[in-house]
Amino acid sequence: MSYLKNPDWLGQFLYPFEKFEEVPSSLFDAINSDLDRVQSKTPVVSIVVIAWNEEINILRCVATLSKMKTDIPFEIIVVNNNSKDRTQDTIDQLHVRSFNELTQGAGPARQKGQVEALGKYILTADADCFYPPCWVDEMMKVLTQKDVVCIYGRYSFIGESTFPRWKLLILEKLKDTMASLRHIKQPYFNTFGISMGYIREYGLKIGFITINRRGEDGQLAMDLMKYGKIKQMKSRKGRVWTGVRTLTQNGSFFNIVASRIKEDLKRFKYNFITRN
Repeated sequence: MSYLKNPDWLGQFLYPFEKFEEVPSSLFDAINSDLDRVQSKTPVVSIVVIAWNEEINILRCVATLSKMKTDIPFEIIVVNNNSKDRTQDTIDQLHVRSFNELTQGAGPARQKGQVEALGKYILTADADCFYPPCWVDEMMKVLTQKDVVCIYGRYSFIGESTFPRWKLLILEKLKDTMASLRHIKQPYFNTFGISMGYIREYGLKIGFITINRRGEDGQLAMDLMKYGKIKQMKSRKGRVWTGVRTLTQNGSFFNIVASRIKEDLKRFKYNFITRN
């Protein structure tokens, strides 16, 4: 796998549509055929995806999940968190279990998903991300290890004309290096809903933050440490891919790198402090 280009499997999911009404029924039929083939009514794993105003992104995300290559029984749950666009219309056309969460925020939405889940294990996903066919297997290899209660995976950015892969690779190396340092004492700061897994039984005992505040995944992970270890899923092929829309908010590539370095230096000393 070349780090300097987008993976080949991504191409089939980069649909050109911008609105729900542009999606042909034949595409829904094809995705649903795959969903019917891969999902189980008695799942071991529940993949919980939360969505807010993602009428096309949720289609791409679920389409990638429909291509999972695994023998582990799983289901897909999508939680619509007060979308104002046609996200719900897209969800209604897909063969997934879906729920609405009226309390705004990722925490309440993820809490709704884990309450409704049927699996022993939860894997969390975000609607604007793309999941490789081996993702479930790679995550579960780590989550089912002895004394492990929570895991997290890494993610990469999809290269495009304004942000080619060589630039994004620099950002990823910086991000991954700091994540390795944080993992020593504070692994919960590396857990993000984009690629996270845990044992549902313990997740239900703790619960996600039920107010609209960031850090809901890290808070859950920190509390889960009373039941076991947090580990990282390090497989390169199991990395999740996402777009660059969050990066573009910071302006030029130089500004993005400078901002990340500045923030990491500010927090550097805390990487060696254990929080009780």
